[in-house]
Amino acid sequence: MATFLSLYSGSSGNCALVGENGRYLCVDMGKNCKTTINALYSAGLSVADLDGILITHEHSDHVSGLRVFLKHYPVPVYGSEATLAYLADHGMVPPTAQLQVLEGCGRVGEFEVRSFHTSHDSVDCCGFRVTAPSGRTAALATDLGVITDEVMQGLAGADLVVLEANYDAVRLRTGPYPYYLKARIASPRGHLCNADTGETLTKLLQCGCERFALCHLSQENNTPELALGAVTSAFLAAGALPGRDGLLRVLSRSSVTPAINF
Repeated sequence: MATFLSLYSGSSGNCALVGENGRYLCVDMGKNCKTTINALYSAGLSVADLDGILITHEHSDHVSGLRVFLKHYPVPVYGSEATLAYLADHGMVPPTAQLQVLEGCGRVGEFEVRSFHTSHDSVDCCGFRVTAPSGRTAALATDLGVITDEVMQGLAGADLVVLEANYDAVRLRTGPYPYYLKARIASPRGHLCNADTGETLTKLLQCGCERFALCHLSQENNTPELALGAVTSAFLAAGALPGRDGLLRVLSRSSVTPAINF
């Protein structure tokens, strides 16, 4: 059985793992090397079993631990051509880093990986759909301001969907952020609000998806209770009930979330 594990998830840093048969892939590394290694060890994992790191985009909460980690553990890094070029040009990876362009479909170890574009204010943000050797699939989309047809195609039919629930609209609107930052977050190239996440996951539930995780919650503009409540309300409005019709979990900001088997 394949497993998904989040080491940490939120506006202060993101790192997730997809594994099976003792091997695993890492998606992003947004906290320092020591924090990431300690999280891996606490989960009983060895870096020696890591086949590659998938990078969604170049923002610091997704790559800030990458340079030091790769100096100690030179595993291959996969991402879009534009993202990898940015990392190299800005010294965010060591000069000797093994950068492998992955656009569309490719293989990383025994895993099949398909990337899909997401709408975010970076050089080239993407989500990933990972198929384990058993054929089980996990699809992850974080940092996106709108759900496009390409995103829906990337998520649809996955055994596990991990989707951003970044902010509560009222909390953002009434919060302390300056206007320009509020506008950026709520824009089509910003982040997803809880209501949009709930609507999207309801559509996926109705199409057969049964396991969901909410990622990248804002510390200032959201809470796990608000995110979970919004999605649960959307499910109930559609006649579904989390726990009866599927699993729904919020990923922890600063600690390892219990593994989800899929």
